[in-house]
Amino acid sequence: MKKIFLTALTLMLLCPLAFSKGKSQTKELKVMSFNIRLGTAKDGTNSWQFRAPAVIDMLNAQKPDVFGVQESYDFQIGVIEEFCRGYKSVGVGREDGKKKGEHMSIFWNTKTVSMLKWGTFWLSETPEEPSKGWDADCIRTATWALMKDKKTGEKFYFVNTHLDHRGAEAQKKGLELIVDRIDSINPQGYPMVLTGDFNIKPDNAALTGLEQKMQSARKIADWTDSINTFNGWSIKKTDMIIDYIYVSGFSSCPEYKTVTEKYAGMPFVSDHYPIYARLIF
Repeated sequence: MKKIFLTALTLMLLCPLAFSKGKSQTKELKVMSFNIRLGTAKDGTNSWQFRAPAVIDMLNAQKPDVFGVQESYDFQIGVIEEFCRGYKSVGVGREDGKKKGEHMSIFWNTKTVSMLKWGTFWLSETPEEPSKGWDADCIRTATWALMKDKKTGEKFYFVNTHLDHRGAEAQKKGLELIVDRIDSINPQGYPMVLTGDFNIKPDNAALTGLEQKMQSARKIADWTDSINTFNGWSIKKTDMIIDYIYVSGFSSCPEYKTVTEKYAGMPFVSDHYPIYARLIF
């Protein structure tokens, strides 16, 4: 008996992950941010009709519990819901608050996560209605959802957005509005995830207010990378890290990853790489 106890103790000291794996799995949430590239773009062999199978293969292989997409049109959302079984989504078109234009939709795996309530607001001076804000070149939105992890019963918020690609004031003010909304919708202090294409680099001062409330999963993860997230349909290395996952209220982040693998024979699933984080409640 003493020998068995010592052997078990030795294994625990040498391989702690082997003994904590089951517990971590029950408390783990895998989240993803993915700029899917608008389906109307004329990208030649990288156009949506050629990439769609690769996108589906990637999502079915990665199996995030929740993911936010940017630039997605209604027909792209329909393809994902049809071929990624078990996933549902919420979101509206940014142009009319219904179906017109790009959606900042949130998808969730119905086997692992429940949707409790959700909404969309516009990044502008009039956030409750379709509108363009400040010096933005495009109408921009953020979609939020209160969700529940079915494994643990833990509630959490997920917010997904796409900041403007040109307006510096719109980028700064848009993030400030998101930070304010995060505070207002979450008085209970539930764990929070913010995903998005921010169109700004990690050293941009516009991130200052956000980083007082949340942390970059890329920075705090036990295992992480420094791969650019925008590829522009090229394997050439750049310093274009502009896609983010920010988190608060979780006990740890074991892994952050930029997904660069090839799927369905396509070199890229989008002109942005998907990124994901594994989070522990």
